[in-house]
Amino acid sequence: MLCGMSDYSGNAISSHGVKNRDKYWAIPLNVMKKKFRKKVCLMLASCSLTLWIASADSREVTILYTNDIESVYEPIEAHWREDIAFIGGMAHLSSLIRVERSARKTSFLVDAGDIFTGSLSKVTEGRLSFDLYSAMGYDAVNLGNHEFEYGWEVLSHVKQRARFPVLNANIMHEASDSHFSRQYAVLESDGVKLGVIGLMGIDAFMNTMMKSNREGLYAVPPDEIVQRLIDDIRDEVDLLVLLTHQNKTAPMQTDKEADPMVRRGIDEDFALAGKVRGVDLIVGGHSDHGLEEPVCHPVTGTCVVMTYGQGMHLGVALFSLQSGKSAELRSASLIPVDSLKYPADPGIVDMISKVRLEYPALMDKIAKLDRQAPRKYYRESVIGNLLADALRDYANVDIGMMPAGAIRADFASGDLTREAILNVFPFTDRVSVLTIPGDTLRQVLKKSLSLEYGLVQFSGLSLTYDSRNPIGKRLATVSVAGEPLDKNRQYTLVTGSFTANGGENYTMFEGLPVVISDVLVSDALIQEFGRKGDLYAPNLGRQVDLAD
Repeated sequence: MLCGMSDYSGNAISSHGVKNRDKYWAIPLNVMKKKFRKKVCLMLASCSLTLWIASADSREVTILYTNDIESVYEPIEAHWREDIAFIGGMAHLSSLIRVERSARKTSFLVDAGDIFTGSLSKVTEGRLSFDLYSAMGYDAVNLGNHEFEYGWEVLSHVKQRARFPVLNANIMHEASDSHFSRQYAVLESDGVKLGVIGLMGIDAFMNTMMKSNREGLYAVPPDEIVQRLIDDIRDEVDLLVLLTHQNKTAPMQTDKEADPMVRRGIDEDFALAGKVRGVDLIVGGHSDHGLEEPVCHPVTGTCVVMTYGQGMHLGVALFSLQSGKSAELRSASLIPVDSLKYPADPGIVDMISKVRLEYPALMDKIAKLDRQAPRKYYRESVIGNLLADALRDYANVDIGMMPAGAIRADFASGDLTREAILNVFPFTDRVSVLTIPGDTLRQVLKKSLSLEYGLVQFSGLSLTYDSRNPIGKRLATVSVAGEPLDKNRQYTLVTGSFTANGGENYTMFEGLPVVISDVLVSDALIQEFGRKGDLYAPNLGRQVDLAD
């Protein structure tokens, strides 16, 4: 138990006890309050603590939160769960939101960013996303890196459609040093005022969006500017929330809820929670590190919450607000969006259907796949092999390279439509062919095996590695076209322009001969799948972990 902790207003922070989990201090609120209360009497002599006590003038305030929905409009088969057949889907999430808001007198609905991505977002340049979130009743949305997929000029225009504040406090225009978006908002519901500030992490800004899409902008480290904003509005509001889009990039895997390997952590959010004063909650994004209970910093008491992304859960944070602006987080949990339990919101269905009718080519059948092709972020995946093969065949080169983070959906078995392919690879990357020496290729493979941005998927090569070894020493053997890697040989490699230009810190590509075509990677995939017609999902075995 910590002594002498106080919140921004000078009142003592109510600590509930802590346990260690995943190197963070996690506070299970329903258990630790009892431990705290048993210790209070013993500590009053040495510590000045104020314990929140329920009273007649307290009231309940609910913050509903999402993050990284990424335009996943349709339910996903929940093959990793025994209790749910299908999970998610925007229309079903909308119904759950309506249920939760109708049951709560005072509530706010916020999102931590990444509302773009996917075929329908792409063809509308984000218009559909802002229209949907407006219809669903969001009160504030933070900008994520994917909102810049079509360039910041497009985003600057299209975000004006939003019927809610679109927030970011630390992205600036280089020419004028002016803010790209609104820094914060003060929201009001039933007499309760909520302050909301939006932030993006430096890694998310620099390494997970295309250079051309952010050219003319720069990002200030969040911790350099946010306390000033907090100080400006803290006295005006009853609760204050930060919406952040930082930490390591999201693990692109459908079943990440059930796979402990894909937890990317909340390091940046946790560090920020320890630096700022006056914050009641941080709603994080970008890493999809779903938190079934809040993680609270032991010094400041500021708690972090986050969902698994892709609209599969709705977060619910419940506060008790006492007169005098003393707030306590009572609980925070995730509600699965059971698509059979919560019927589709007809208004949301209609909005999505109208866009599909406007772009009928999206429903064109391109090919037929013999079996399901799922993603794995940290492992070789069936869909990764399939995409890398197609890209390599299209470019007629030695090696095809498909970053794990570029694969945004799974392929179901059966007919593959244009929409399904664009959902898997929705970006504006162009087909890029590099000439790469063998020793540089080895560095690329070592970088991939660091798993900093997931395991890159390859075609035309095979390797063995040992995940138990330290980063940089995991690669064991490499073969290209059945022959051992020759460090002195020049190989040809195809990937997307984002990666070819050093995205996700693949800086070893800089200075290499590269030909960037006018053909989009997505169009190349469509063309190659269409040429083959009948597709057979490749087997695994190209990247073998000796630790297994």
